[in-house]
Amino acid sequence: ENGLIASTITQTIYQHMKNISLDITKAQQFLPAGAVMALKEQVANAQKGLEDGTVPGNDFLGWLHLPSSITAEFLAEVKAVAADLRSKAEVIVVAGIGGSYLGAKAVIEGLQNSFAWLVKDEKTPAVVFAGNNIGEDYLSELTEYLKGKTFAIINISKSGTTTETALTFRLLKTQLEAQVGKEAARGLIVAVTDAKKGAARTCADKEGYRSFIIPDNVGGRFSVLTPVGLLPIACAGIDIEQLVAGAVAMEKQCGIDVPFEENPAAIYAATRNALYQNGKKIEILINYQPKLHFYAEWWKQLYGESEGKDGKGIFPASCDFTTDLHSMGQWIQDGERTIFETCISVENPERSLLFPHDEENLDGLNFLAGKRIDEVNKNAELGTRLAHVDGGVPNILISIERLDAYNFGQLIYFFEIACGISGQLLGVNAFNQPGVEAYKKNMFALLEKPGYEAETAAIKARLAAE
Repeated sequence: ENGLIASTITQTIYQHMKNISLDITKAQQFLPAGAVMALKEQVANAQKGLEDGTVPGNDFLGWLHLPSSITAEFLAEVKAVAADLRSKAEVIVVAGIGGSYLGAKAVIEGLQNSFAWLVKDEKTPAVVFAGNNIGEDYLSELTEYLKGKTFAIINISKSGTTTETALTFRLLKTQLEAQVGKEAARGLIVAVTDAKKGAARTCADKEGYRSFIIPDNVGGRFSVLTPVGLLPIACAGIDIEQLVAGAVAMEKQCGIDVPFEENPAAIYAATRNALYQNGKKIEILINYQPKLHFYAEWWKQLYGESEGKDGKGIFPASCDFTTDLHSMGQWIQDGERTIFETCISVENPERSLLFPHDEENLDGLNFLAGKRIDEVNKNAELGTRLAHVDGGVPNILISIERLDAYNFGQLIYFFEIACGISGQLLGVNAFNQPGVEAYKKNMFALLEKPGYEAETAAIKARLAAE
């Protein structure tokens, strides 16, 4: 029964999807018969709750139909600001943390030349990221690198007081104004922030910076298709129209009116929750393309921050194969059987490279001569999947046609809507993050921030006692 259901689901998706497919066959074989289909009604209720806005955290559902609501005029406005920054700046620094940078970095790293920072031409500014750490060496090296360069700043923060980003923005703003003057700096800083409130909004209005609005009803980890992601992505020269078009196509494919058997996000959400209910507590997102490393980082925040609550949640991890097969492969093959893998497979690389023949053949690799490198990679992918399944690791396979903006848009929305459904199946509020505040309170107390006097006294007493 499991095999029949998996085959039917896979066939249906291949028939209806243009560029993305899902195969759960090698996950279902680890589940009781009918376990995925048993969640069909719960999935339908979850989708209805999202659509009706009756789920916990319903004030953060603006992402649900965001792709189809984006207008050509809005994209033109984003592109115009990006073009202006590209024409003026040698470097564009994106200041943001978490959802305010991971999505943009994922797309840029996924679609740019892997060595863009070395081979860039004069018309393409380097896009670098800051405000996502408090590393003094990193920030010092960044400010040193920017000396003598014309650089622009995209400051992304809803509140303007997030420590990592606010600290970095103050450093960069001070340096930029010192290098080009306050008036010129005004045209090189763009704020992406709240419409009306917060320190970043106050600063933008006071200084006269151009700004874009972060919608109130879109949380950071779901904000890639708002100006949070679209502006930096456009600054990198990536086609944001195609990115949005892919997301629109996936929004339609995963709509509430699409039957369960034809909805890849519904099937993925049901499968991973069925595995969780059967003792698989860790999901490892696998890729065989180095360009997808930061996509996995974005995915980890999306699922970790959405589902890790109330003592529940699948732990989201990631590995870059074949690289990590030489470090994590042993554990995955033979370790505790609490894991499952979801593999993103890219069918067609953008380039072609043939393996050469060597007369001496000291490495013994002449049997590969004349083959594309991707053929070697694909066989490593298939061989690994078979080995891991044999080792007791359920595998979900997601295939996309190629790494381009359209397919990236599809992947973004696919995982977003699946996350929304999955959170409801788990029974948590997928759209808040109460646990994120704990470390901040301790940090502010230790730094003796005004207003934290009681907390400072308490934490100092605790440390003294330890």
